Amino acid sequence: MSETVRLTPKEMTDLSLKVLSHVGYGPDHARAIAELLTTCQMDDCQSHGLFRLFMCAQTMQAGKIDGHAQPQVAASDNAIVRVDAQGGMSLLAFQKGLPRLVEKTRTHGIAAMAIKRCFHFSALWPEVEALSAKGLAAMAMVPSHSWVAPAGGTRGSLGTNPLAFSWPRLGQDPFTFDFATSAFARGEIELYKRAGKRLPEGVAIDKDGNPTTDPQAALDGAMLTFGGYKGSALSIMIELLAGPLIDDLTSLESMEFAQGTGGAPYHGDIIIAFDPDQFSGARRQANDARAERLFADILDQGARLPSQRRFAARARNTTRGYAEVSAQLHRDLLALLD
Repeated sequence: MSETVRLTPKEMTDLSLKVLSHVGYGPDHARAIAELLTTCQMDDCQSHGLFRLFMCAQTMQAGKIDGHAQPQVAASDNAIVRVDAQGGMSLLAFQKGLPRLVEKTRTHGIAAMAIKRCFHFSALWPEVEALSAKGLAAMAMVPSHSWVAPAGGTRGSLGTNPLAFSWPRLGQDPFTFDFATSAFARGEIELYKRAGKRLPEGVAIDKDGNPTTDPQAALDGAMLTFGGYKGSALSIMIELLAGPLIDDLTSLESMEFAQGTGGAPYHGDIIIAFDPDQFSGARRQANDARAERLFADILDQGARLPSQRRFAARARNTTRGYAEVSAQLHRDLLALLD
């Protein structure tokens, strides 16, 4: 078994703040990022936990991000919240726009937040769960870099293009899913490379368009969408909704913007929130019961709901007061402070 280190939430946050401040992020961005990474790590979400500090450092080293940018929330009289991240990370922009999004959703029944000009590296489930914690259903989606080949293609045109959704449940963890439309998340491939493991069949092609299970060949080539043409079509939809619809970049354009410098992709983020009270015609209690009947029927078959394992990890780690991380990862993160 690999050697691990036990870290409390405070130790995770403190380590993240030290690394982020050391590489050039201002206190507001550092705090927003550190809180997100700690949240993901406490859920044993390894690919989007402390491991992502490397991408944060690489993004700063690439010289394109503003670690001190203050997001601007535009005034509007409709159901759209427009937030300009000003070339900073998306997390602070999301925090700034969230209260306005909740307010507009309660007013109109449905509202959307478009975050523009942001660098994005993080999981989307914290965004949608921030809304389901307010009793709202929500979905979120982003493009990335053009690392993913369309179905039948031989090179990257699409991003990993994750889609997340969260449904509030009274007194219980929400129904949440968050998955990339690529067959594998980019971060998972990087973790496989660090561990010296081969990839499963059918998730990537090399630079010549041939199937590969070599993580490095996959990183040099292209990833594949899940579900063939269905995943490819869904990925293209996300490119459109989180790109041209909100006047921001596609994954191809994000890759061009990076100019080979590495780090987090630069694009937009769209979050759509729904008020069940208004959509159900003031019959929320009855309709919540119908949703719960569906969940119960799924569980009764021995199936599980998305995020069940993540919620179980959260409960376990919260009870014992720490999460375990790879000792090698911990050493590598400390080296960022040198």
